[in-house]
Amino acid sequence: MQFPATKLLSRLAIASALIIPLAACEGMSRGQQRALSGGAIGAAGGAAVGALTGGSAVTGALIGGAGGAAVGALTTGSGGRRR
Repeated sequence: MQFPATKLLSRLAIASALIIPLAACEGMSRGQQRALSGGAIGAAGGAAVGALTGGSAVTGALIGGAGGAAVGALTTGSGGRRR
């Protein structure tokens, strides 16, 4: 199965947009990284739930992102094992 050049280019652009920002996490603290990843996961989950339930995917993403960022930031504990 071959893709037209525009479809391949758009997939490459989306992949780059998702992968390149990960380099920005290098100078962040552990708590900041957890808040950012929690917000991203929450936004994706909220958008999916919003779209699947017939609601607004944007509203779901906003609520899920805020909740995920809060949980990610709040669960940064000082205890536990570190490698």
